[in-house]
Amino acid sequence: MRITAKTDYAVRAMAELAGMGDDCLTADHIAARQDIPVRFLFGIFRELRLAGLVVSVRGPEGGYRLARSAREITLADVIRAVDGSLANVRDLELSTMSYPGPAASLPDVWRALRTSLRRVLEATTLADLASGSLPESVGLMAREYLDNPRGARGR
Repeated sequence: MRITAKTDYAVRAMAELAGMGDDCLTADHIAARQDIPVRFLFGIFRELRLAGLVVSVRGPEGGYRLARSAREITLADVIRAVDGSLANVRDLELSTMSYPGPAASLPDVWRALRTSLRRVLEATTLADLASGSLPESVGLMAREYLDNPRGARGR
């Protein structure tokens, strides 16, 4: 899975909002803190607003805030709002996918990949991210990655 700049920026912006509780932050403030191009961030916030994850507030104390509690918004919610499905194979439905011959078991690999992503991204909330207290299962997988010399190379 490739994490796009858009996804990375969206999650980082949402982490900033999660750290503020019910207070609003301006896009300019978030862009400066996270080194995100502000014009790009406005487009991301539009998608997050349409997905019901943020609200925009007008006025001198305005900006953006989370639409619901940071404990209720998962990283999967954010990614789906800006990039769609977590693991997509040529826009095909994974549950009915099949290939012939030696590639017959490949759809099971794609299904396992999506399940693995969901286990991490649906278990991790914005509150977890903002507090730096990730779920134990996510921490274990991160340490496993660092302990595996092949995994540490990123491929």
